[in-house]
This record gives sequence, structure tokens and C-alpha cells, in this order.
Amino acid sequence: MTRALLHGGIATAIGSLPHPDAPLAAALMLRTLPDLPAAPSLPCRSPLEGMLAQWLRALPEITVHADGSLHLQSDSACAGDLEISFDRLAHGGLIGFLDLALAQPRVPKAVKLQTSGPLTLALALCDLGMDIDTAFARALECSSAWSVAMVALVKSKLPDAEVVLFFDEPGLTHWADEDPIIDVESASDILSGALAAPECVVGVHVCGAGALDVALAAGPDVVGIDVHERWLDHAVGLARFLDGGGFIAWGAVPTDRPIGETTSPLWKSLVGLWCDLTQRGCDPVLLRRQAMVTPACGLALHGATQAERALRLTRELADRVFDQALGTRLSIGA
Repeated sequence: MTRALLHGGIATAIGSLPHPDAPLAAALMLRTLPDLPAAPSLPCRSPLEGMLAQWLRALPEITVHADGSLHLQSDSACAGDLEISFDRLAHGGLIGFLDLALAQPRVPKAVKLQTSGPLTLALALCDLGMDIDTAFARALECSSAWSVAMVALVKSKLPDAEVVLFFDEPGLTHWADEDPIIDVESASDILSGALAAPECVVGVHVCGAGALDVALAAGPDVVGIDVHERWLDHAVGLARFLDGGGFIAWGAVPTDRPIGETTSPLWKSLVGLWCDLTQRGCDPVLLRRQAMVTPACGLALHGATQAERALRLTRELADRVFDQALGTRLSIGA
């Protein structure tokens, strides 16, 4: 998939759902987000689908226990080639999603995948006791290998489907601090290396108050951020990103507070932020033409009914974005 196949008003999800049943979770994604359904991770189904256990299991120097906890082997000699394989214990959500997508009367034209990014994985390895240089090198290797394998898995099952793959980076909040473990430029270079590995559209999900400048400098096709006034301080960087053809996946449906039943307050917040960004130099047309819509974060901590409501509101907001994006094209004859 190339950026040219993206358009304003695509709805997708960040990734996690609360369901213990993979087919039910997959059906929800395919039903509510038909243009770009997201393969869910299901940590409530299995702790092995947690965002660290699911991917660090590939490193032979890491032991992943049944409860999802991690242990670094004390003997560094155990480090070696990565062991990349998909099974229903650790990847039940992904496998169930692909199985159900293949069985649809109309197979999705595009799907969205997600893996933990190298910066987040590296910080976890450092916390386990691995030295800094080794941790970041192994994390980059791990995140890159999984991303390539995921795209290959999709192509083996859905050969005609395009792929959008997000690297989830909650660890970017570390680079918003004044004294990060490695400098900002090095962090961007490592993230950029992971983004270059898979042959598909790539995105970075910036959780909360993460370092957006690190994500933008890494060169993603899409950057995912929540709807918050903190991004006004990054208006120049976002304007450049949009001018270069980048898409913003707006986390316009909050996942940390009640959301109600209608899109009206959510739409007001999104459009209000667009207006403020426009005043600081962002192109109002590009803000709409290159806008995707997602929940602000994963939905694993919500109830199943709440998660479905969040996805429904995401789709409804995306429809409104699509209408505005189409309107801007018609108004200037594009």
C-alpha cells in the first residue's frame, strides 16, 4: 500500500480489545472498521499477548513465563538468532483475525497491523538488566524481524490485501523527559531503522505525551496522536509532515474517560484543535485530507460493550472527516 491509497476519513483502531474470544474480537473489527480493520491483540485472552511478552519472546536470552512476565538469562552466551513464529497462544488475535477476514464474502482490501516499537522494547530490556547498547540493538532487530514476518503472514493468507503497520511506542514518553537514556537523534535513528524494514505503509503510535519530534524525525507515513492541545507546540513539525504527504491518525475517541453516546463533543474537540493548528501554520485542507481516526489508545481495559461503542464512534467521526475532506476537494476542483 502506498500513501496514495490512503484518504481522509479512514477509521481504524490502535489494536487491543478486551475479548477473551478471538473470533468475536475479529468480527467486531471487521464489522465496525470495514475500510481498514485492525488485527487485535487480546491480552485478556492470554497474557502472552501483552505488548512486551508477545514480541520479546523471539529473543533466546529472554524467558517469557506463562503469566507474561519476563526474565533475562544471566548467561549472555544464550543470545543468538531470533526465533520468529506465530502461534495461537501469543498471537491468537492476529491469527483469528486473518482466518475470519479470509472467510468474508468480501475480503478486506487493506488491513492494519501493530507491533511494539524498538524504543519501547529496548527500555523493557534495560529494565530487565541488559546493557544499554545491547538492549537497543536487540530491540531494533526484534521489532524489525516481527514486522517483516507479519507482512509476510498477511500476504500468505490475504495476497491481495494491502498492509498498514503501526509501531506502538508508549516508550516515547521517556524522550519527553530532560535526561533520556539515549539522545533524541539516536532514538529517531533506531525507530527509523524499524520503519524501513517492512514493505508496507508504516506508522508510529505516540502514546499520551510522548516525544512527537522523535516519531516525526523517524520518517513514518502515518503518525498516531490523541486529540490534545499539547500538540500545538509541535505545529511546525506537523505542518512539515503534512506538506510531505504524511497522514495523522487522530485518536479522537478518548480511552481514559467516559465518551457518551454521540460524536458531537468529540467532533467539536477535533475541529477545535484543527482550527488552533491552522492558526499556527498547518494547512486546513491537508489537516482534513490526510486525517485518519482511531480511538486514543487500545481498548483492552474496557468492557466489550464499551469497546464496541468506541469503535462505532470512531467510524462515525471518520465519516464526518471524509465528508469534509471530500468537500475541500470539490471546493478547489481537485
